[in-house]
Amino acid sequence: MGEVWTLAEYRHEKLSTVSFELLNRGKSLSQKLNVPLASVILGSNIKKEDVQELIERGADKVYVVDDKNFKNFLVEPYANVLMELLNEYKPDIFIAAATTTGRTLMPYVAVRIKTGLTADCTVLEIEEGTGNLLQTRPAIGGNILATIKTPNTRPQMATVRPHSMKPSLPDRNRKGEVIYKNYDESLFKAKSKYLRFIKDESQQVTVQDAKVIVAGGRGLGKEENFKIIGELAELLGGAVGASRDVVDRGWITYPHQIGLSGKTVSPALYIAAGISGAVQHIAGMQTSENIIAVNKDPDAQIFHLANLGIVGDLNEVLPLLIKRIKEYKAKEASKNVQ
Repeated sequence: MGEVWTLAEYRHEKLSTVSFELLNRGKSLSQKLNVPLASVILGSNIKKEDVQELIERGADKVYVVDDKNFKNFLVEPYANVLMELLNEYKPDIFIAAATTTGRTLMPYVAVRIKTGLTADCTVLEIEEGTGNLLQTRPAIGGNILATIKTPNTRPQMATVRPHSMKPSLPDRNRKGEVIYKNYDESLFKAKSKYLRFIKDESQQVTVQDAKVIVAGGRGLGKEENFKIIGELAELLGGAVGASRDVVDRGWITYPHQIGLSGKTVSPALYIAAGISGAVQHIAGMQTSENIIAVNKDPDAQIFHLANLGIVGDLNEVLPLLIKRIKEYKAKEASKNVQ
């Protein structure tokens, strides 16, 4: 039985927290198979402390390819190097995050090495007796869950949504093996060319990074009412989210969309305003630590998930909440002046 591998994401000389989430997922798989858990990190100017943190977060081994050609992401060089690693070490399972990188790279590699890949998994388990990876993901618009396995080829590959699992806390006493690999320049050739990176300026805080999210749905009534959502989010130092319905209506842009066809988030506080709680939306925010729902319909599905539910018109409730927050902040500010 081969190792369980996770793909660490290292972009702009920074290790993404999704790398630690994947290690937490991979831990239970490797323990059930009684095999090492390894992380693969490809990048440029990779810091030793970042490699060490992968070990502290659960990796028994870390495979490192540090090369100037990995300064920017291009799928062909990344795939070529990954295939060399896969052919040499032959892991049994290889999982990555369903980020832009993972969704681009993993299908490319799976096709090239002729193995199976299941995208956007919500649950990963080991099948008793066979050791096969059971890969569960929503299907048919999120109305059913399909469990898929790859019994005849290896590695078994899957992507999982970021923020769908908490990372393990670091253990500063953990030890692990670090394996540095170097490859011939020919592997880094690509038919595509990196031009530039354009940052999304529509949000000061992206929904996936925010600790607080205020999300609006069809219950807002009209596009102009999104101003209330934005004002509350700004007061709380958070980001603006949205259901698919209002994005489809053109009330707000896609980067704000949360759900199966949008982003998966796990903030400390999620305020759902005018969102009914369709299964597709819940799939993208159900791991939030605290959920507050505001909806006129007392039977709305979102109330089954919420820690606090307010039955009422959001266009009346939210302005009152904004007013109280402003009053509280003004009071605190006057105390500091004194």
